[in-house]
Amino acid sequence: MVSWRGVYFVCTLFLGSFFGSIFMLGPFLPLMFVSPGWYRWLTDRIVATWLTLPVALLELVFGAKVVITGDGFIPGERSVIIMNHRTRLDWMFLWNCLLRYSYLRLEKICLKSSLKAVPGFGWAMQVAAFIFIRRKWEEDKSHFEAMLDYFCDIKEPLQLLIFPEGTDLTENTKARSHEFAEKNALEKYEYVLHPRTTGFTFIVHRLREGNNLDAIHDITVAYPHNIPQTEKHILMGNFPKEIHFHVRRYPVSSLPASKEDLQLWCQDRWKEKEERLQSFYKGERYFDVTRRSRIPPCKSELRVHFIKLASLLYWTTLIIASFYLIYLYSIVRWYALIMIVIFVLQEKYFGGLELIELACHRYHTSQQAAAGKHK
Repeated sequence: MVSWRGVYFVCTLFLGSFFGSIFMLGPFLPLMFVSPGWYRWLTDRIVATWLTLPVALLELVFGAKVVITGDGFIPGERSVIIMNHRTRLDWMFLWNCLLRYSYLRLEKICLKSSLKAVPGFGWAMQVAAFIFIRRKWEEDKSHFEAMLDYFCDIKEPLQLLIFPEGTDLTENTKARSHEFAEKNALEKYEYVLHPRTTGFTFIVHRLREGNNLDAIHDITVAYPHNIPQTEKHILMGNFPKEIHFHVRRYPVSSLPASKEDLQLWCQDRWKEKEERLQSFYKGERYFDVTRRSRIPPCKSELRVHFIKLASLLYWTTLIIASFYLIYLYSIVRWYALIMIVIFVLQEKYFGGLELIELACHRYHTSQQAAAGKHK
C-alpha cells in the first residue's frame, strides 16, 4: 500500500528537481555555448544543492541512521568509486556518505540512458554531465572516451561512481551470476554479483592517462534492518533504518599497471566484499566495532545538520514559491513552458545536454587550435 511518507518523499524530490531545472539551471544553459568550463563549474554547484535534499529527507524526516567505517575520504580527491549494487537506490543513499566525507559537487554517476528522459531528474542529470550508458560496450566505449577526455581537458576534478556488477542484487540477477560462475569455474556469491570489469578498467586507464585520478574508493554498502530494493518500496514508506558504508581507499600508485592485472584486482575486491558482507549479515551487523572511519569526516555533524536543515527549508520554499509565481504571473508560466519545451526537444533531437556540452567544448577547442596556428 502506498504510504503518505513515500508520496511526500518522491513528490518533494521530483518537484525539487523539476522546478530546480527550470528556475535554477535553465537560466545558465546559454553559458554552455560561451564557456563550457565555467558552465560546468557553476552547474556542478547548483546540482549539488539538490543532492543534499534526499539526505535531509532521509535523516531528518524519516530518521535513517548512517554509519561509515574504514578509510574514509580525503576531501577533494579525484577518484573512481566502485560499490556493490544491493538495491536500485544505492547511488542516492551514497550521498549521505559523501556529504560528510567529500563534496557532492564532485560526484558523477554512470546511469542507464533511459533515465535522462525522465522530467526533472533526467534534466538535472544531463546538466550535471552524468554519464549515461546503454549497457552495450561497443556503443558505450566511445561515449565514455569522449566524456572522460572532456573532464580531463577542462581539469574537472570528479568522483565517478560506477557499479561493476551492472545491476542490483535480486534472486534473478543472482541466478544469472551463478550461471556465469559455473561457466567460468568461479566461486558462487550470495551477497554480491560477479563484477564486469571491462568498463572499470577502461575508466581507470583513461583517467590515469589524463592525470585526473588520485585513488580508487572501494565502498561496501549494507542494510542491517530493512532493504528498500526498489522505488516501489520507498513509495510504500519502506525507508532504510540504517545504512552502513565501509570505505577502502587505494592510491592510484598502488594499482596494477596493466588492464589484465587491474581486472584481477577488481575481482579480488569483490571476493573481499562477499566475505565482508557474509560476516556482516551473519554477525553483529556492523563492519567495524568502533563504527567510525580511520580518517575523520571533513564536516562536523553540527555542520552536516545545518546543511540538512537549510536544504529542507530552501527546497520547500522553492517548490511553494514556484507554484505561487506560476499561478500569479503569465510571464513565469510562459518561461516555464519554454524551458520544458527546450529540455524535451533538445533530448529528442540532440541526445541530451551533456552531448551538446561536449560539442561546444570541441568547437571552442578547435577555434583555439586554429587561432594558435595563425599566430
